[in-house]
Amino acid sequence: MNIKTNQGEIIIIIKIPYGQEYIDLDVTIPHEIIAPASAKAGNESEIIAQALEFPIGMESFATFSRKSDKLLVLVNDATRPTPTSKVLKELYPFLRDHPDVKFLIATGAHRGPTEDELRYIFGDLLDEFRGRIHVHDALKDEDMVFLGRSSNGTEMYLNRLITETKNVLVIGSVEPHYFAGYTGGRKSFLPGVAAYRTIEMNHMHALSEKAAPLALKGNPVAEDMEDAMKVLKDLHIFSIQTVLTADHGLYAMVAGDLKLSFELAVEKANEVFCTPCRRRGNIVLTVAPYPMDIDLYQSQKALENGKLALEKDGIIILVSKCRDGIGDDTFLKLLCCDRTSEEVMQKIAEEYKLGYHKAARIVQTGMHAQMWAVSDLDARILEMARLKPHTNLQETFDIAITTTRAKGKEPYAVILPQGSLTVPLIK
Repeated sequence: MNIKTNQGEIIIIIKIPYGQEYIDLDVTIPHEIIAPASAKAGNESEIIAQALEFPIGMESFATFSRKSDKLLVLVNDATRPTPTSKVLKELYPFLRDHPDVKFLIATGAHRGPTEDELRYIFGDLLDEFRGRIHVHDALKDEDMVFLGRSSNGTEMYLNRLITETKNVLVIGSVEPHYFAGYTGGRKSFLPGVAAYRTIEMNHMHALSEKAAPLALKGNPVAEDMEDAMKVLKDLHIFSIQTVLTADHGLYAMVAGDLKLSFELAVEKANEVFCTPCRRRGNIVLTVAPYPMDIDLYQSQKALENGKLALEKDGIIILVSKCRDGIGDDTFLKLLCCDRTSEEVMQKIAEEYKLGYHKAARIVQTGMHAQMWAVSDLDARILEMARLKPHTNLQETFDIAITTTRAKGKEPYAVILPQGSLTVPLIK
């Protein structure tokens, strides 16, 4: 952030992420910037070594690895900023010498990674381990095995590599999630390596108002995930959960038991991502930063967090490059059928499909405020998603100011440069 003046007027210059670059935004109105706490990254090697040396509720990874005749390493896809390559580098001596190690990329219902994304995930170790890397495909029923049901009835079909190997190393990252409460932990299995039908049954609970950021207890999505993990009781799981700073530096890492490591990582994540907000704004600018800007489906999470800081009938501006386009377009097909908001919600209630929770959330936000977007996406697609398309960030922000004043209101902006990762807490 920089400051300049123009004919006596003070102008704050805020750098807004867009893709892997930044756009300067001149702000002359009262505002506040809500970003992950200024938590400082530590020494990566020391943090990782410390976590591995003193795992919680389990033996060391060296012992775990030595006892495992087969080992499956479960890693996130490129929609998460998980420092997988850095963790794998620290674990390399164990992985290199292991007689039977495989890797499974937990894509959930996402597409498989590109070559660049594989390099992002595995770093310098990609070429050495390439022949052992498998990509989960939720639509391949032949790759799935049925393990049981949660108490809510979710049928747990998981990738058969999980049960065939039985010894699983999970590498995840924990940050707030708009309907699962938090990413990480159990989420590597559901939705990470679950069948499409399993993900669909679990995500149906996202329609509940109790499915919210930071919510675990009482959140039907989180509780269903936790309950569904009981089917994995016969597996041996060593968990590594990371927590990152806003600029993707390593803030903390907890290793050991899956449940305990996740719970401790949640505490660390709250230190980073929960930020007090003085008041709600009638203008909210919320950014889906790289790599969460991969598509519109993923970028919607920034809208959800931004909505928490928005006055009713205000303007929320989503900023996302949407590098790969729309993503899963199920939600878009539902939104673009000229249905009213009430008709959309009724359709979802009658027949839920995976992706409909996105449509429901967008509709609910649209009933609360005007939704605008600055994106590389085609204007027609943004309009189908009920977002007013814009191309120039500065011009869009200035129009929002003019529009707010035309309503007889004094503009006040809340700006979330890391909207996908920031949960505003209204004082």
